[in-house]
Amino acid sequence: MSEPIKYFTTTVPFWQPRVTPVELENATEEQLEAMKVTVSNTKIGEYTLVLALDPETLKQRTPLFNGIMYSRGGLSRAETELGAVAASVVNRCIYCAAVHANRYNELTKDETVMDSIFASSENTGEDSGIDPRQMALLDFATKLSKCPSEATKADVERLMENGLGVGEVLDLVLSASLFGWANRLMHVLGDPLPQD
Repeated sequence: MSEPIKYFTTTVPFWQPRVTPVELENATEEQLEAMKVTVSNTKIGEYTLVLALDPETLKQRTPLFNGIMYSRGGLSRAETELGAVAASVVNRCIYCAAVHANRYNELTKDETVMDSIFASSENTGEDSGIDPRQMALLDFATKLSKCPSEATKADVERLMENGLGVGEVLDLVLSASLFGWANRLMHVLGDPLPQD
């Protein structure tokens, strides 16, 4: 078996669960119902199959996740992904950082922001060429993820000075907060492994 990946990457790794996931052919009606509202139209992955062990929680988690990450209006999809990456970097969730950095790159057609974030030893993006709006988003989501009380009114004002409205700030709070929880769940339930 491969060793878990320890470095940040934009290449999405394989996620290996530590617990035995639900087998679709043996799933209960309740588990199958909970898995119907998946994050994307792709096949049901190992993570969802593990979460299906607790179908009631999965039924609540997926609409919440979809509402935060895929809602219309407010923060752009790319900037929502940036908030997820910031939290995932703070929490050292290699898998989530890779998934959301990859998605950010797909949406923006630009890999330089994620390359800068991952290359920065402090993960602050300082002197990286990240524009002021992206830097404000990254700094705010990072503070929320490290210690929420460190995110101050001045940080919100900086976001607004860089063109964000109140609804966009709320979306950023929700994205970073969601991944404060999701990263820890990923850590406990499995490991990111290199793709074969």
